[in-house]
Amino acid sequence: MISISNSREFPVRRPLRTAIAVIGLSAAFALTACGSSDDSSSSSKPTIVTSTNVWGSVASAIAGDNASVKSLISDPSADPHSYESTPSDAATVTDADLVVFNGGGYDEFIEKILNGKKDKPTVDAYELLPPDPSVTGQRNEHVWYDITTVDAVAHKIADELAKLDPPNARTYGDRAATFETQLYGIAQISGKIAADHPNSPVAQTEPIAHYLLVSAGVEDLTPKEFEEAIEEGNDPSANAVATTRDLLTSKKVRALVYNIQTEDKVTEDLRKVAESAGVQIVEVTETLPEGLDYIQWQTRNAEALAKALN
Repeated sequence: MISISNSREFPVRRPLRTAIAVIGLSAAFALTACGSSDDSSSSSKPTIVTSTNVWGSVASAIAGDNASVKSLISDPSADPHSYESTPSDAATVTDADLVVFNGGGYDEFIEKILNGKKDKPTVDAYELLPPDPSVTGQRNEHVWYDITTVDAVAHKIADELAKLDPPNARTYGDRAATFETQLYGIAQISGKIAADHPNSPVAQTEPIAHYLLVSAGVEDLTPKEFEEAIEEGNDPSANAVATTRDLLTSKKVRALVYNIQTEDKVTEDLRKVAESAGVQIVEVTETLPEGLDYIQWQTRNAEALAKALN
């Protein structure tokens, strides 16, 4: 087992992953696609449809040029929670050889399209989420911030593609191993945060980066009522707002993790309060920023958190 932090582990499942031991390799591999590739060159290529470009980037890292990948949501400003699928989306999902989605009610439109299609090969990331002792009750559905789950998704994609395209099975497996090495590089950053700044207090506008904070060993002091209200598009109570503001004005937290994709008057005001108090801002998003692949994105997120706590 490879330790990510003091509370989570990164499981090694296969012998071919011995390259994991070389930490420096994480920067040596480049992922070439962020959510969509052209399948015009060969109609025999397996087709993968993903709910968002986050999972599109993961799928593309495994597919390479041997399979085509299409993401239904690629707009950096889109909110998957409220996305309404179109008839074209439904047709695209129905025609796909493999469907990769987040699950856990996050991208519910995919689950509605898949309803009744029991024979369709799928990868549900939420179902691959390992037990998390830091979470009580319902687990956090933003699983793309959980490195262990993303690793499991990548390997399951490789396994499913191997069934669809047996001649390239080894290639898919090798790409999954390479991708795991890159994920290990991200885990090293969060692990160093946990070692250097144990239990550092932070606040969030929404519980988007929950698993990044868990792996980094920091403590989210934000009232759950506040986070849940913002995530659901509701107005938090005056008491929840006041308590959250006090965390910033009194400098009880060292950073504010801020979702820039779902800003409203409440969160914008909170950011101004944090900036006035000298509390560092760590910007996060729910979908892949333009021009970045998954590894680059999550590396930047982890580095931004480390910088803010320094």
